[in-house]
Amino acid sequence: MAPSVLLPEEIARDGVSVHGHVPLHSAPGNNGIISSFGDHDSLNSAFSLPSSSDFVSQGLASENSAPDNFELSNGLLVIGGPAGGKGLVSEQNARQSSLHQSNRGTRHSITPKPNILYIMADQMAAPLLKIHDPNSPIKTPNIDSLAKSGVVFTNAYCNSPLCAPSRFSMCTGQLPSKIKGYDNASVLNSDIPTYAHYLRQEGYETALAGKMHFIGPDQLHGFESRLTSDIYPGDLGWTVNWDKPDERQEWYHNMSSVMQAGPCIRSNQLDYDEDVMHKASQYLYDHVRQGPDARPFALTVSLTHPHDPYTMTEEYWNQYEDVDIPLPKLRIPQDEQDPHSVRLLKAVDLWNNPVPDEAVKRARRAYFGACTFVDDQVGKLLRILKNCRLEKNTIIVFSGDHGDMLGERDMWYKMSWFEMSARVPLIVNYPSQFEPKRVHESVSTMDLLPTFVDLAGGNTEAILPVDGKSLYNYLITDQPGRDEVFGEYMGEGTISPVMMIRRGKWKYVTSLVDPPQLFDLVSDPLEIVNLAASSKEEYNRIAAEFEKEAHERWDFKRIHYEVLVNQRQRRLCWTALTKGRFESWDYQPVDDQKKKYIRSQIPLDDLERRARFPVVDYLGREHTAAATHHGIAGACGE
Repeated sequence: MAPSVLLPEEIARDGVSVHGHVPLHSAPGNNGIISSFGDHDSLNSAFSLPSSSDFVSQGLASENSAPDNFELSNGLLVIGGPAGGKGLVSEQNARQSSLHQSNRGTRHSITPKPNILYIMADQMAAPLLKIHDPNSPIKTPNIDSLAKSGVVFTNAYCNSPLCAPSRFSMCTGQLPSKIKGYDNASVLNSDIPTYAHYLRQEGYETALAGKMHFIGPDQLHGFESRLTSDIYPGDLGWTVNWDKPDERQEWYHNMSSVMQAGPCIRSNQLDYDEDVMHKASQYLYDHVRQGPDARPFALTVSLTHPHDPYTMTEEYWNQYEDVDIPLPKLRIPQDEQDPHSVRLLKAVDLWNNPVPDEAVKRARRAYFGACTFVDDQVGKLLRILKNCRLEKNTIIVFSGDHGDMLGERDMWYKMSWFEMSARVPLIVNYPSQFEPKRVHESVSTMDLLPTFVDLAGGNTEAILPVDGKSLYNYLITDQPGRDEVFGEYMGEGTISPVMMIRRGKWKYVTSLVDPPQLFDLVSDPLEIVNLAASSKEEYNRIAAEFEKEAHERWDFKRIHYEVLVNQRQRRLCWTALTKGRFESWDYQPVDDQKKKYIRSQIPLDDLERRARFPVVDYLGREHTAAATHHGIAGACGE
């Protein structure tokens, strides 16, 4: 079978592909194109070598530039150029080509596509983590290790500081207003592609273990399998009501999570995350035992910790017994709060209800313990990857949906654009391809969808229009890149959309109903001084430019109206759905026990061999000769 032929411009961009699947690429120190095929026989069976005239006749080269020498070296096909000449792909692109053929368009993986493990924490405040603050008392050795050998984005933000809107934006690569992802009861339509859809198109087995806060009858949104139910309801019950802005909803956060903080033996959160970890671990074990024919996996493991309520087992609570739990750095009396913060204080029942310092410390101690609990789960997943021989070909991404104020500014939970609420951890770890570094440009979780497509070797130009921008260039180069984030918040505590622009050292927050805010995060990281209220001409000019840009980007009145109408529709539907027979949208995972364990219809010896990993021969000797990116060839029996 002859190799597929690309147009000349595609060669310059993507290299040469064999069968449209296995590309050839340049390697350091070689002026030709090389591709790993294993051995001579498999190479000959894969394709027939073209001649120089083939390249000329099919427009791939001129008579003077056609490659005239082919050779095999250690299982690699080397296609050289004319004597003393260069090959088809320049040497300077070698490292980049080792994962993908170009930085634009289709990027084909040179080996079987890497697996992707995406680990999410819920409500983990990035500024408090040791990866951002070396003096942090929070113990996260596994996350620290990922950061040390990975790419750390020091200024990563969510695009909406509330669970469902943030996750919808992350999943779809679009700002919440474009997908009607307004609050924790907004429905994500089934016709909006998510990163799970795109990765399935690229041949991935997509699975979700844990929380994603999908609302509506579609609880998969492109995931091939969902291993657990969600911890939160998938219905319309938590719809925000702008028609009654002064009425506190009974399902809103209140201060019980803070006032009742402390150690526990069990909790709803622990029940959930332990189930998530069990199902995720079993998924990885099941995957590696499928053998070399298994598709690469894209597994999302989404934990609910360290989200409130602030409770944790004594194992983790006691790790902070002798730790001086710091109080918040910034306290602001309620009569000095900005209007949006005042609404949030009232929404969570904090108005005229201050939290004693001792309660603040207990809540923070439990939160720190919950972060360490999450870190331990990260460590468990890393050990499973190593034990299953998957760690060298699995890209690990660690992030979160939003942060937690934890008493800073005398505020709790999220729902604002202050750093503790809006910043999230973001690490991409794949040491064989991406050198460890810290990226300081502002990016967002909305950028993950095109990034995942790039990591999967997909065609980023074929993605339907999204707001997110791929982070791939940050991973493979040290060149400065785009440095801006756009955010929208229309959830609890709002009466009109609150928009945010983060660029360079500036953060600008604006709304139709509140005075704007401008912060210089370099000189004022705690966001104490609102420069938009300054009398200095320079700051007035900067604020005016941001305000002009905001109104060019967003039609505030139209978005306000659309949110209001959508809220009314959902409240009407929810009121009706609660009368009479109730049909839940909450996901019920499928767990077929008929093919698990020992069953009469499956030969016992065959079953035991297939279930064992690593694979052994009939004398119990481990098979190591035919390693694949999924583990050991023959895991299903040879």
